[in-house]
Parts: sequence; C-alpha cells; structure tokens
Amino acid sequence: MRRRFHTLDVFTETPFAGNPLAVVLDCDGLTPARMQQIAREFALSETAFVLPPRDPVNSARIRIFTPKSELPFAGHPTIGSAILIAQLEAAEFLSSEDLSIVIEEEIGTISCTVRQRKGRAARAEFILPQLPDRIDAALNVEQLAAALGIEPGSIGFDGHEPSIYSCGNAFVFVPVDTLETIGRASPRFPQYADAMPSQTAKVYVYTRDVEQKGSAFHARMFAPSLGIPEDPATGSAAAAFAGVLREFEEPYDGEHSFIIEQGYEMGRPSLITLTLDIVKGRLASAMIGGAAVRVSEGEIDA
Repeated sequence: MRRRFHTLDVFTETPFAGNPLAVVLDCDGLTPARMQQIAREFALSETAFVLPPRDPVNSARIRIFTPKSELPFAGHPTIGSAILIAQLEAAEFLSSEDLSIVIEEEIGTISCTVRQRKGRAARAEFILPQLPDRIDAALNVEQLAAALGIEPGSIGFDGHEPSIYSCGNAFVFVPVDTLETIGRASPRFPQYADAMPSQTAKVYVYTRDVEQKGSAFHARMFAPSLGIPEDPATGSAAAAFAGVLREFEEPYDGEHSFIIEQGYEMGRPSLITLTLDIVKGRLASAMIGGAAVRVSEGEIDA
C-alpha cells in the first residue's frame, strides 16, 4: 500500500537546520514491526506515524520510533506532527488564527497550539503531558568525564551538578563549564556504557556559555544505543530539563522562559523554547515550543 509521508525540519525556521523528522500518514494497518522497519529506512532520529485517534474528539494518534525502538513521547515529533496536521487539515484558518491540535501519544494526550503568520514559519507549543521526575541513582563525576572525553573539573557550574530526570524519557544531565568543553564532548566506549545507570543511556550535556544572543543554555544530546549518535534538537530532554532548572536555578514564582540552543556542532542549529510556571516554589506546569518547516513529501510502499 502506498502511504504518504512528509519530512520537516523542527525547532528551526530555516530548511536544512533543526532536527529532521519524517511523518508517515495513512498508517492504518501498519504493525509496530513494520513501523520500526520504516523508521530504520528513514534513518532519522525519530519517525512519527499518524493514526486515527482512539477518542474522536482528538485530532490524531501518533506512534514514535527511533531507528532502533519505540518511544512513548518525544518533543520534535510532537511539534512537527502538530504543525503538519494543522497545515494539511486547516490551512485556510491557520493564517489568521491559532489552532488547537490534540495528539494522543503512548504517554498520554498532548494539547498543542499551532500558529502561522505571514512570512514566518509555523510554530507550535505544547504543555508537558506529565511533569519531570527526578531519578535517584549514583552518578560518578570521574566516570562521566571519562565517558564523554572531558576533564572531571569541567563538570558543574553555579551549583549545577549531574542529575537524572525523566518526562517520559530519562536523561543523564551533565552540566559543563564552557562551549569549548561541550564542543569536545563525545561518547567514549566502553567508558560510556560503564558510566550510565541502568535506567538510561541518553546523555544531555549543557552549559550556560552560548553561541547566540538571547539563548539561556547550549546543549548536546547523545543516545548511541538508540541509534542516535547525536541529536540536533531534543524536545523530550528539554521537557525533563524543566526539572533540572527548577532544582538548580530555583526560580521565583511566576512564568520563566528559556531558549535552549542545540545542534550547532552538527551544523544544524536549533532553538527550543522551554517555559516554566512556578507556583509556591514548585513546578506547576511547563511548555515546549518551536518552529518547523516542511522540506519534502512523497509516498512509501509499506
């Protein structure tokens, strides 16, 4: 059966930047095993498969696959799929008003707002389907440094220490001192496998030292065991990063927005907006936002 697909670059307003995403439409009848094969064929960090929603009041259901496994939730497939669905289903309204797109994922139902204004790329934002959880596990600074090929003394800044948070996907968060350090970071084996707790093999390295004015943090994400040597933009990591910021930044009550830059070392600059709502010192909600542009479309025989 011929099935339509589109590719988009997500967390960017410029084609050939951001994080590439394949979105396959008309996926009724596709088995998970077949979806995994298609994701492996596209060989992108993630591929989204659009299905009819279980609840007809919602816009769609999507399943998300890396080249090696299925994910219950991921940020750039959520942003890209919401924008594509809005453009395909309600393009005439999108130019004049914001649209609500409600997507069912394995983690739960996610409410997205999509907007597109003349001369600008479409943009979407969504409220996190669950708040990040801190995972208590021993992290050894010397082991993490050896795993990433950096010096132990370069890990940590302004009270930030290595931690593990999850918002559907667990990440080891490693703060480092400078852009120079983060530029040298790269998984080293077998030290990498030895340093990772059993809950995750995904590492998010970040620094307050940034490339672009207006950015709050610069980040890189490595997940070699998922078939992702490095990711240009990782929305699910940014979602979990909300817990890191609540813990180490200790923001006062109110709304706080942070722009996270990622993908610069890969030649695919990406910008993710993370917004925290703090109430009585606690994280009450958080939101991920970003732009996306369509790059290609076609059909796949699947």
